Amino acid sequence: MKIAVYGKGGIGKSTTSCNISIALARRGQKVLQIGCDPKHDSTFTLTGFLIPTIIDTLQSKDYHYEDIWSEDVIHKGYGGVDCVEAGGPPAGAGCGGYVVGETVKLLKELNAFYEYDIILFDVLGDVVCGGFAAPLNYADYCIIITDNGFDALFAANRITASIREKARTHPLRLAGLVGNRTSKRDLINKYVEACPMPVIEILPLIEDIRVSRVKGKTLFEMVGSEPSLNYVCEYYLHIADQILSQPEGIVPKEIPDRELFSLLSDLYLNPIDDDKHQNNNNKENLLGFTTI
Repeated sequence: MKIAVYGKGGIGKSTTSCNISIALARRGQKVLQIGCDPKHDSTFTLTGFLIPTIIDTLQSKDYHYEDIWSEDVIHKGYGGVDCVEAGGPPAGAGCGGYVVGETVKLLKELNAFYEYDIILFDVLGDVVCGGFAAPLNYADYCIIITDNGFDALFAANRITASIREKARTHPLRLAGLVGNRTSKRDLINKYVEACPMPVIEILPLIEDIRVSRVKGKTLFEMVGSEPSLNYVCEYYLHIADQILSQPEGIVPKEIPDRELFSLLSDLYLNPIDDDKHQNNNNKENLLGFTTI
């Protein structure tokens, strides 16, 4: 199973991805996480350092694929999760999507791409061009990370449009939304009412999630010295269980930009009782996702 994780820049995709990867490993899966950001810091909390990138390794070998071994580019991370960083061109030059393609090509050359139960692509920022959408060419599912903010949901809507477009020619489905560090969910509620899609999990506003990134550790590793954080790990294990249930997923249909602006702005002008709304509308759908 191949999963592409998208969301607004700075929303916590890498922190969420690393914890999901470990949760999947804890469920007995062989997991490879591929960082698809030129900053090459996706797997930092799994390995504790910035591992060499695919593009750097290729350049050092003059792009002679036959001179590269799996151990040159695949690094073992915490919890048994294998890690790869695609890297990218210098700032302001080249295409990140090209690098993702080269990464997949090299992993196939090394006979590594199909050796895993789960491959998770952690993708940078919003989908602003075809290059950034490249991981969707390989994914079975996309997961969108968001919070209860306008900008994050606007980005989620753009990603939704990209999923719909890619699903025309690829066996791609949206698994659902994951809310990250969210104290309220009124905007999320409003959005998924207008643009129906599964909500896999909503992680509450837990400061330790942010701190884990600063410490360079996943929540699962932090539990070793702070057992009180065990309940946070349960959120990620629940996400892993939803993924492993192999949901049917959906091909979503985005909301036009101006309509989305009006929809979310109206909520600020006419606020609703979030707790009452959630209690009245939360239910389990047929796929086992928590929906609204």
